[in-house]
Amino acid sequence: MKVVVAAAGTGGHINPGIAIANKIMKEEPDSKIIFIGTKRGLETNLVPRAGYELKTIESYGISRELSLKNVKRLVKTFNSIGEAKKILKEFNPDLVIGTGGYICISVCMAAKKLKIPFIIHESNVLPGIATKILSKNAKKILVGFKEAEKRLPKAKKIVCTGTPTKVKKINYTKKEINEMKSKLGFNINKPLVLVFGGSQGAQSINNSMTNIIKNKKNKNYQIIWAAGPEQYEEVKENLKKDNIEIDKIEGIKVMPYIYNMEEIMNIADLIVSRSGAMTVTEIENVGKPAIFIPFPYAAENHQEYNARALEKQDAARVILDKDLTAETLNATITELTENSTKLEKMGENAHKMSSKNVEDKIYKELKSL
Repeated sequence: MKVVVAAAGTGGHINPGIAIANKIMKEEPDSKIIFIGTKRGLETNLVPRAGYELKTIESYGISRELSLKNVKRLVKTFNSIGEAKKILKEFNPDLVIGTGGYICISVCMAAKKLKIPFIIHESNVLPGIATKILSKNAKKILVGFKEAEKRLPKAKKIVCTGTPTKVKKINYTKKEINEMKSKLGFNINKPLVLVFGGSQGAQSINNSMTNIIKNKKNKNYQIIWAAGPEQYEEVKENLKKDNIEIDKIEGIKVMPYIYNMEEIMNIADLIVSRSGAMTVTEIENVGKPAIFIPFPYAAENHQEYNARALEKQDAARVILDKDLTAETLNATITELTENSTKLEKMGENAHKMSSKNVEDKIYKELKSL
């Protein structure tokens, strides 16, 4: 199989594309796969690290703001259809797969002109502008959430496959969990709360967590917190003003980034995070209760839609960014961590929402074309 994957910008777009590519290579090792992205997003790092060739075009997101800068970007995006067309002609793929974001418009429109079939994978509950624009001409739209189906009335065929991710549920024994918590320096008799704000961190979450620590509000729970590579030093200096050494806080571990996220997610008792599609999918997979703080500037507020889908099933609580304070966050964490039965039930509800055999379902749909 010869495939082009269009993926750019954030890990939420790129990682599903890589997971799909890996599945194809596993099933058909002789396949040839290239990615089309930009020179600006995480794809410049993630795609080569995954072992795939990345071709780049000058495509930009569409902004409603009227300015000279946006007009220039619009012209470049229009011209990028021609750039994508040239790459597709040279590679001559059997299929193009778009995993959401502005890059899909350029690449899939080029595929349409060349009569190459294309599929879109949409991870979010609320489909993005690119998915809506392309839904009429895509051979299939694969969605991560069932709720997305009714929001794509022009699509020819919609299949709910779930979103592919590397993070899965690990059935650790209680003994194994206790050993892992002890190894990290945590008390096995206190709930462990995992906090993160995406790969780059989240300022509002970090500010609230800093104030919780400064005021010693976390008396009944422990914290493992990824502050983000760019914000870690800022958090460290902020705590230092109150004579708190970041590496010497009892029951709290703060770090720039958590590399063994699958392991930590599986041993945590509660997760506090943003609600991007990948994060929500991973939380469903591991079956953990969550407190979601949706990123307020996400396109069309899609993160809140993602979070509300779990809240409706009593698998999560939602605190809007505008309502987030150390007090509201601590009160919600405390309420949940003091009720182990409630936490367990919420985790079970989350796991019920997870899609099984995601990569197999996606591969089946690709092969059908």
